[in-house]
This record gives sequence, C-alpha cells and structure tokens, in this order.
Amino acid sequence: NPNERLTKVLRDMPKSQRNGPILVQDRMPGSRPVHLVKPGQPLPAALTDNQRRWASSAGFEAKPGNLLMIPGPDGEPAGALFCTGNETPDDRLAFGKLATALPEGAWHLENMPDEPELAALAFLCGGYKFTRYKPVQARNVMLSVPEGVSADHVTNMAAAVALARDLVNTPANDMGPDAIEEAARAVAKKGRARVKVTKGAALERGFPMIHAVGRAASQEPRLIDFSWGPRSAPKIILVGKGVAFDTGGLNIKPSSSMLLMKKDMGGAANVLALAQLIMACRLKVRLRVLIPAVENSISSNAFRPGDILKSRSGKTVEIGNTDAEGRLILADALTLAVDDNPDLLIDMATLTGAARVALGPELPPYFTDDETLASELAIAADQVADPLWRLPLWQGYDKKLSSKIADMNNVTTDGFAGAVTAALFLKRFAGAAQSWVHFDIFAWNPSDKPHAPAGGEAQAIRAIFHVLEKRFG
Repeated sequence: NPNERLTKVLRDMPKSQRNGPILVQDRMPGSRPVHLVKPGQPLPAALTDNQRRWASSAGFEAKPGNLLMIPGPDGEPAGALFCTGNETPDDRLAFGKLATALPEGAWHLENMPDEPELAALAFLCGGYKFTRYKPVQARNVMLSVPEGVSADHVTNMAAAVALARDLVNTPANDMGPDAIEEAARAVAKKGRARVKVTKGAALERGFPMIHAVGRAASQEPRLIDFSWGPRSAPKIILVGKGVAFDTGGLNIKPSSSMLLMKKDMGGAANVLALAQLIMACRLKVRLRVLIPAVENSISSNAFRPGDILKSRSGKTVEIGNTDAEGRLILADALTLAVDDNPDLLIDMATLTGAARVALGPELPPYFTDDETLASELAIAADQVADPLWRLPLWQGYDKKLSSKIADMNNVTTDGFAGAVTAALFLKRFAGAAQSWVHFDIFAWNPSDKPHAPAGGEAQAIRAIFHVLEKRFG
C-alpha cells in the first residue's frame, strides 16, 4: 500500500524533514510519473493518445516551469506533464515547482532530466518554508531521485541551503550575537567540532575593531571560532560577517534602508551552511570557521565618525562612516586567519550596496588575485546554477582609502566603485594569505522563484562547495 509505505518513510525520518518535500532513493509502489518535455520538442512518446488530446485541449504550452496534471480513469491525478529548460539558472532550477504544485504522495521522473542532481536539489529547495513564527500545514510530496543520484548527498546540500535561509529569515530580536553563537555551536556539535568564543576584555585586547563596532549593543560582541578535520589535511578557513542588525551606527540609516538589516549576518549564515555541508560530506580538509558576531547599535559608547581604531594587525583605521562596519570586524578576523597560514581563505559578507547596484540581487561578485581559483569558481557557478561574477581588485583605487592621520580610512570620499574599494580594504588584511577570495553577497531573494521563496537565501556556497569537492573530495 503506497500510503502505508509513505507513513513508514515519514516515521523513519528526522522530524525536521517531515514537513515538506522528500527525496527517496528507490521508486515506491504506486508512484506516479512526471513526464518531462523541452521547449520546441514533441510531447514524450510515453504519453497515450488520450493524454495527448488532454494536453492539447488544456492548452498546455511547452515553456519552462509549466505543469499540467494528467487525470486517470477515476478523475484522480495519474501523472503530470512538466516543461524544463536550460536558458537561465531559474530555468535549470524550475524543478522546484514540483514540490509545491504536485499533489501529495509518491512521484518519479519518467524520463531522465539533463541535470538530474540539480533537478533533485531544486525539488527539495523549492519546498522550503520558514515556519518559526507562522506554521504551515504539512505537505509531503515524495520524489524518487533519478538514476545515479545520491539522495543523501542532495539532502545534505538542501539542508545547508535551508540553514542559511532560516538564519537570515530570523529577525534580530531572535538572532542577535547570542543566537548567532548558538547557531554556530549547533553546527559545530553536528560535526563534533570544538568551539572557542572570545568576548569581553579578551576581545577588546585581541580584536579591538570587533569590540568597537559591537560595544554599543546590549548583547556583547564576540569572535566565534571552531575547527574540524585532521590537522594534516589542507587548511580551509571560512570567515563570515555576523552583523545581527545594522542601524548604520551614528551614521544612521534611513528607515527604508534599515528594513532588511536583519540579513546583515548573511555572510555568517552562509559560512555556517557551507561548514555544515563540508562536515556532512566529510571533505578531506582541515576546516576552521571564524565569525565576528556583533550588532551595530547606537548608544553613548558607540564608535563615532572621525574615531581612529587600532586593528588586531596594528594598522590604524580612521572611521569615515560608521555604516561601513562590516569590513572592520572582518579585518580583525582575517588577520587571525592569515596568521594560521591557510591553504585557502574564504570570506563572505553582505558588505556593500554598490555590489547590488552593479550586478543586482541574483549575481554576487567575488574578488581574488588567484587566477586558478577564479577560473574554478566561474566554471563551478555555471555547472551548479549558482551564479557568480568576478570583479577586479583594481589596485588603482587603493589610494582612495588613504588617510592623513591614520594608516587608512574605512571608506572613500567619492563613492565610486564601492564594492571594489571595500574588497581592497579587506585585501590589506587578507592579502598575505596563499589564496584568498572575498564574496559580497546579498543573501536575499526579493521575489519568489520556483526553487526559492522570497526571503533569506544561500548564495555562492554551492559553487564554493563544488570547487572544494573537486579539490579535496
């Protein structure tokens, strides 16, 4: 009995995975087919004449994402017709629609998709719901993975995406520095990694810019640090910007710019998601995760425009704008990371509005001087439909960060090339690493997509993981 089989599968699953789409390795009894068709191609040969007439009378058009239910003799859905495409990343991830549009029960893809693993991943990601504050009714659509695809591998990937989304979607009243630390501890615990947290007087002495940015908030600023994997393996360090909420500080943001500032810890969220995926898939690396977690608040002891801060590296920074705080906390964390001499140093941050002006919300830029890594990321981004675009570390703009009374300013005065100059600021602290790459992500979907509802989003981590898996899998 298919219903009994479904009940058993649900009973054996972790509770966290029961409210949504489910991937299974083997086709279940009673599974219904999803017939795939491409634009401009004839309908699949497996359809009966009656089913073809039904598609014609229903006005089915072969456009990516279009779905048509096929009724059986009893009037109940006996299958579905679904159009796929590969013109854009959204086309390639259109399988996410199946998670919300198919009736509950067991389904399988009747013919092989062009990108079977991507199809399975889109299916899982498309069923994501943020339910912390508004529960939704459970819907269990079960899909058998295409031949040659590992359900466990895809589920690990989707779980990482869901973690990033959950963390970004949670508002700052429940996702302050304390909660970011709790989330990091939970990820570390899954991988049996040991966590070290520096805060208070020790933070002020060792990481003075992290302390300065976060000291005005009610929850203490801190640096979260955990490691995993054999010490003899290649060393990868991930650094994520964890600004729980950004008022802009004394250079306060207008209200319209503050509405989405719960997502200013999107770098930390994506780094934690990537770390969880690396550990779950047991990559052969020595992983270290560094997250400076702060809230950029306004109080009598907030840092001020015109202040000069001494960094962990010893370099001094004149504060031209307190709303450019992310680069300050990253600078101290990157200094620590470089001292550990990693083989690869990766930082992720919701750093500049200029990146969004240049490339929009769907295309995060990355910056690196490592030509091999840059090429690998570009190829991986295309292969896994996780869009990225390289922007230059244009050294000619570095002088724009100069200060007459300190080693540097945290902003430029002309406002040009803001994403580039922010990356150049970070390069002053990370440039000694063997290989370093900076991702300026948005971590947010402004509108619904088949594979992703509007809200917090995982960006770049699938492409990064693909590179790491190729190198160290």
